[in-house]
Amino acid sequence: MRSKTELQEAIRRERRTVLVVNTRSRRGRRLFEVVRERLDGFHLLGTFPVDHPGQLRGVLADAIALGPDLLVAGGGDGTVSEAARHLAHRDIALGVLPLGTTNNFARALAIPPRPAGALGVLAAGHVVDVDLGQAGDTIFANHANVGLSAQVGVRVPARLKRHIGKSAYPLTAVARLAWHRPFRARITAAGAEYEVVTHQLNIVNGRFQAGQPITSDATVDDRLLHVYPLGGHLRRQLLSASLRQAFAGRRRPTAPPFLATDDLLVETDPPLPLDVDGEVHGRTPVRIRLLPNALRALAGPSFVDT
Repeated sequence: MRSKTELQEAIRRERRTVLVVNTRSRRGRRLFEVVRERLDGFHLLGTFPVDHPGQLRGVLADAIALGPDLLVAGGGDGTVSEAARHLAHRDIALGVLPLGTTNNFARALAIPPRPAGALGVLAAGHVVDVDLGQAGDTIFANHANVGLSAQVGVRVPARLKRHIGKSAYPLTAVARLAWHRPFRARITAAGAEYEVVTHQLNIVNGRFQAGQPITSDATVDDRLLHVYPLGGHLRRQLLSASLRQAFAGRRRPTAPPFLATDDLLVETDPPLPLDVDGEVHGRTPVRIRLLPNALRALAGPSFVDT
């Protein structure tokens, strides 16, 4: 495994790159050709437009088999998370083109939201080591959640996401909330047990959830997973917390910080599906742990590598 400096020098010298773009993402289809043209200074070993979600895993495997130093993934958080799973513990850096709705991982890496700025990071960004999480057998870049989001993620209308962006998620949650029941969660970490009754339990890697900062001091390389309930057991508490996070920024300082840890067991009554970066993977009970320094990625100039 090369050092970060050695990999960064190889990227800048050889520019051996593969491009994978989810053309079903919010801006992917419109920007695919633009991005490919603007990467003309790179040695593109292959370009892969992905038109169907079922193709992504196979395409990523094919792209990695070409032996690049840099894999550029264009799309939303689901695309980036799948790329991160494939690149975990590999000697290949992930470059992110944020073409989705919330773009949590791109925000965590200080990558500008506009393509021109993100392309600038690909050309001059620095290689950093960042953490990933693992829920059961599934690696994730952003979050593993239990509760309402497992229903919301698969029911957000694509047209609504295109028109209003990240606010589509809390609005869809509001629509589903009338039928959702609170649940009791027991979290075991470092020999201690915690209980909470809520509609939503979030386990987040990094600072961002639903396109907004959840706290001022979390980072994607702080070696911690941040655990918190979104609202309480009453529907109005979840509604208030969701709308506040969507439209007003980070959670209130008075909201329960709950827990920061690198390893936890989540049990719920009743057992519930697990939302892992927007897709359902398994059910509770589930062990969720941190994978420190599991991914090499290109980050923006304001990102502080610790």
